[in-house]
Amino acid sequence: MDWQIIQQSLPQFAKGFQETLWLSFVGIVGAMVVGLCCSLLQYFKVPVAKQLVSVYVELFRNTPLLIQLFSLYYAFPVMGLKMSAVTCGIIGLVFLGGAYMAEGFTGGFDGVSQTQIDSGKALGMSNWQLARYIVFPQGFSLSVPSLAANIIFLIKETSIFSVIAIPELTNTALDLIGLYYRSNEYLFVLVIAYAIILIPLSLLLTWLEKRVRYGTFGN
Repeated sequence: MDWQIIQQSLPQFAKGFQETLWLSFVGIVGAMVVGLCCSLLQYFKVPVAKQLVSVYVELFRNTPLLIQLFSLYYAFPVMGLKMSAVTCGIIGLVFLGGAYMAEGFTGGFDGVSQTQIDSGKALGMSNWQLARYIVFPQGFSLSVPSLAANIIFLIKETSIFSVIAIPELTNTALDLIGLYYRSNEYLFVLVIAYAIILIPLSLLLTWLEKRVRYGTFGN
């Protein structure tokens, strides 16, 4: 293990680190928005939209992100729709994550007591008011464990972006290995970089899950 080589590679990994964080943040936020919208459409059984959401969720949950990225980056230009590698990566992460987030939100929403829904309807609440004041606040707290797992999963999935040459952490490590043939050093830095992102985030999400659980069900 040559520590000097590791030190020399840190600027390149710093850029990949920033790219991974940025792509992860945009992808996760987009996935949560898509997932929440899809889950509410399913929960309130909106005609046609419910069926379309079901098809979307099953399609994206049961196809690898690698295949989705290849389709966006290589197949779509043949049909006249050309996008940058970063755009393809974000779209792929948002829609893959959206399918998983939708299932997470749906599980939480289904845990809301039907009695409270019926009480809201008896008070004359619209579906939007039911979602805002009853379903979402309680359902979100129940969804936190699933959403936390999906957030960790999506960050790790950014490593797939290396196949379309997005300069995130994994792509940076592979490029350096290809140039200098120092696998041990660069893979070591890669592992440490992901650990710096994922371990604190995992601890934070675990703390949040406990806080939400105590707030909902008592200590």
